[in-house]
Amino acid sequence: MTKRTEVHPTETHCEMTWIVMPSQANSLGTVFGGQIMSWIDVCAAVACQRFARATVVTASMDNLIFRAPVRQGQVVVLRAAVNCAWNSSMEVGVRVESEDPHTGDRFHTSTAYLTFVALGKKGRKAKVPTLVPETPAEERRMADAQRRRARRLQARDEDRAARNPS
Repeated sequence: MTKRTEVHPTETHCEMTWIVMPSQANSLGTVFGGQIMSWIDVCAAVACQRFARATVVTASMDNLIFRAPVRQGQVVVLRAAVNCAWNSSMEVGVRVESEDPHTGDRFHTSTAYLTFVALGKKGRKAKVPTLVPETPAEERRMADAQRRRARRLQARDEDRAARNPS
């Protein structure tokens, strides 16, 4: 198979749906936050694998805020796409919505941004293709991802400096 050098964000899209079952809900009848995080991670991984055509691993998940609960019996819809890519890493955004199965009404419940790293055959970092945005929205998501990455790297450097004062 020929290695791709350029990929459009639409080629990375992933949509997953789940019905919230009783075993996935807490005593209030709402889905466990850790369950949502797990589904986010899986959806994001599929988008990154579609982009890199390689094994990918989660490096980080940015601040995940639960905006609204998802209740037992509702459908959870997760949509992911790669926002930006660097040498071996990529950022993927995941939007989570709950859907009322009786009305079809959907509500935005959370958004997460994850960083994944592509791995080669020997388990070392592997180069990823170039992400080529085609629409203004994709260009905006790429610019936003660049800003989030700068903040992540700054926080990492500050943490290292705090642990290893000179």
